Amino acid sequence: MDLQDQLKKLFPDHQPSNEPEEVDEKEHELFVQKEPMICKYEKRKGKPTTIISGYEGEDEDFKLLAKEIKSKLAVGGSFKDGEIIIQGDYRDKIMKILQDKGFKTKRVGG
Repeated sequence: MDLQDQLKKLFPDHQPSNEPEEVDEKEHELFVQKEPMICKYEKRKGKPTTIISGYEGEDEDFKLLAKEIKSKLAVGGSFKDGEIIIQGDYRDKIMKILQDKGFKTKRVGG
């Protein structure tokens, strides 16, 4: 007995549709600004953190950028008060990612 037969027994009134579902996967364009984004290093509670600020676009776009940076670097972090806070000192790698996306960056601190 395969999965289709099991589903038919569970849901006898259901009529399966053969139409493919529409998947809306469009690439989200980020706002590229004229002013450089600030990438600085701080120690908070004795632990190193990298803070990215200075984005002039919408907060939702900045949150998507934060999620992408965190997943590419496989690190934790958060988005608060218009800043991306990344756990650890990853300024060089973050600046490279941002420059590849077309952003200007400025390194601050140390």
